[in-house]
Amino acid sequence: MPVRPVRLLAPSDATTSAVTAGLAALREEVELPGAHPPEVLAEAQEAARRGPDDARVPGPRADRTDVPFVTVDPVGSTDLDQAVHVERRGAGWRVRYAIADVAAFVAPGGPLDAETHRRGLTCYSPDGRVPLHPTVLSEGAASLLPGQVRPAVLWSIDLDADGEPVDVHVERATVRSRAQLAYGEVQDRLDAGTADDLLQSLAAVGRLREARERDRGGASLDVPEQEVVRADDGTFGLRFRATLPVEGWNAQISLLTGIVAARLMLDVGAGVVRTLPPADPRDVARLRRTARALDIDWPDDVPYPDLLAGLDSRLGPHAAFLREATTLFRGAGYRTFGPHEAPPTGHDAEHGAIRAPYAHVTAPLRRLVDRYGTEVCLAAVGGHDVPGWVQEQLPELPATMSRTGRRVAAFDRGVLDLVEAAVLAPRVGQVFTGVVVDADEPRDGRVRGALQLRDPAVVAPVTSASGVLPLGETLDARLDEVSVPHRRVTFVAR
Repeated sequence: MPVRPVRLLAPSDATTSAVTAGLAALREEVELPGAHPPEVLAEAQEAARRGPDDARVPGPRADRTDVPFVTVDPVGSTDLDQAVHVERRGAGWRVRYAIADVAAFVAPGGPLDAETHRRGLTCYSPDGRVPLHPTVLSEGAASLLPGQVRPAVLWSIDLDADGEPVDVHVERATVRSRAQLAYGEVQDRLDAGTADDLLQSLAAVGRLREARERDRGGASLDVPEQEVVRADDGTFGLRFRATLPVEGWNAQISLLTGIVAARLMLDVGAGVVRTLPPADPRDVARLRRTARALDIDWPDDVPYPDLLAGLDSRLGPHAAFLREATTLFRGAGYRTFGPHEAPPTGHDAEHGAIRAPYAHVTAPLRRLVDRYGTEVCLAAVGGHDVPGWVQEQLPELPATMSRTGRRVAAFDRGVLDLVEAAVLAPRVGQVFTGVVVDADEPRDGRVRGALQLRDPAVVAPVTSASGVLPLGETLDARLDEVSVPHRRVTFVAR
């Protein structure tokens, strides 16, 4: 699914003051949690000092510190949920995916556990994150930092030559990451031919899983991310950052794990899956009309995932089309099931974008629901009962994640609107050139839509009194209004 995170780099002077004040107001508006309460911090600090408590979690913990795991994340990440190792296994592959074992640090029913239910998700902001767990755990004792022995839940997934899973095992283990790698350096090594066997295997399996995704009818959207950057003269701007291929390949390892996790849960008859309704045929039909308007060739016998895979978001018409395609993926949620409720079947069990049952189990430091799904999978593989604390809280998770997800989404959108307004505020009255990426039906003699600029990298509302906004085409528009406190920017077509 598309995301557009913003990073505020090297903040300074007037723009920073406006953004700082706006962020404070936005936090209050969406009721974003502040610092963790003292009793929560105290529990987290004691858990970090004591280390993982295997009395809280059933079963032995295997020593897998001999496996040369690495982490692959954005530059500067410290809340490291996943470490990966991929190698050849006969004609196929073995994927090992170590996930931070958060349950070994969090006492069910305690202050820390209650606070994670209040937060639900880690929220990222230009001036720092609002973490799900106190940083002494999420960026310290529980994070899979390089060179540190850490408790983990280890997924071992064997794939055939086509990249399809043929066997899976889940166990509690201790692991040690050998290196913390950033996406850019991994991509550079792969492009230069200097990558080691692990990274080459990661890329090979990532490509195979992308192909299997297309075979299932699944789709991933390559929508550029927005970043806030500081120029050499100290001023601020926005830019779009195209995602690197390795980011998609790395994401496929997480998706693979989520797919096999969902299958385990459905087989055992208990758990929580991530759901998304299939694309509405009316939305697909509208998207076909958009393709014609943008002069994008979409043969009748080509499903939309195959078309999306061949688009280049750096091209104006393609960027407009990809933005419109996000409307195919609406209505995501969670579905729990257990002893007194039959598991979902068919489309009710599927994630419509992935086109397979899918569960969140790979980001427990940043997402509450993953801790619960992981325990169900461990019970399914280990042949023991699902822990009582999981069974008690499972039915409440969809509502918890929905509530906290809406809050984080509102904050994310507000941050983008705020920074766009702050960057553009000194330029009211200027004319900009952009690409029309959205256009509504004319109303009251006017048509409203969205204009994507390249410099600065902004997607903002635009109106036209002529009743015409040429979708996918370049357009000159005057910056008519900016309000930083209201996070509002408006362009008028010339």
